[in-house]
Amino acid sequence: MLMMFYWGLPCFLFLMGVFVFVSSRKHLLSMLLSLEYIVLNLFFLLYIYLNLMDYLSFFSMMFLTFSVCEGALGLSILVSMIRTHGNDYFQSFNVL
Repeated sequence: MLMMFYWGLPCFLFLMGVFVFVSSRKHLLSMLLSLEYIVLNLFFLLYIYLNLMDYLSFFSMMFLTFSVCEGALGLSILVSMIRTHGNDYFQSFNVL
């Protein structure tokens, strides 16, 4: 029962994050926030896996480093989009 709680809760939270990411496509900021939520849930799953298997947590530090780089890249894209288009709506600019 405890193992189901260990794996069930993070998987449910991950699926909720994916659902929010798919359903909110209007603003770039809400999509970036849902991506960060998904990354935090993946880190939670990774932490549980590494603790249950008695591995060292060096890989989790690498994962956190790359997730911070991903967040900084997303924020720079958001700032660039707001400076060029004035808002973060996806409907306001044309891809072609």
